[in-house]
Amino acid sequence: MKSQDLVVLLKLVSLQEQERQFDPGQPQASLLVDDPYSVRNLEALLGISKTEINASIKRSLSSGLAIKDRDTGRANPSRRNLNNFIVHGMKFVFPAKPGPMTRGIPTAFAAPMLKSLLVSGGEYIYVWPSANGRDMGQSVTPLFKSVPEAVQKDDRLYEYLSLVDAIRLGNQREAGLAGERLSQKLLKK
Repeated sequence: MKSQDLVVLLKLVSLQEQERQFDPGQPQASLLVDDPYSVRNLEALLGISKTEINASIKRSLSSGLAIKDRDTGRANPSRRNLNNFIVHGMKFVFPAKPGPMTRGIPTAFAAPMLKSLLVSGGEYIYVWPSANGRDMGQSVTPLFKSVPEAVQKDDRLYEYLSLVDAIRLGNQREAGLAGERLSQKLLKK
């Protein structure tokens, strides 16, 4: 398992949620010419090579974090397994340590959609280093180097990856709160 596997799986979750919100009767649906789940599209959206995306999907299928859909043949994230892995294993498999101060994109509880969930006692926020970032904070290495660019294209992916970082970086209370929020989002029916 590699860290980019989680980025790919969370992007697939985000695409599924966008698809569910999309009304097929709406004219925008016909504008989607390309399959959003294609390896080529995932490469463009995530900045991960097609070869790595294919390998990532194979690893996810073999580990049980994804299941092959019988009808479409594409990999669907196993939301329950994915949630359990992120909440209970992420901190140990892909730990994160805050680094030096840098300019970047806010992550963990500093991300815009999570700011209101927790009042931080510290004065520094966590950021993914990025030349496009406007905020100063302690640097956190993202799960994959292209994450700062990928989250600017997808707010859902941004929230998921920020929650993952809150679990990776947070103390017990913060990680618990992030885990609850992640579970609500991933396991909703």
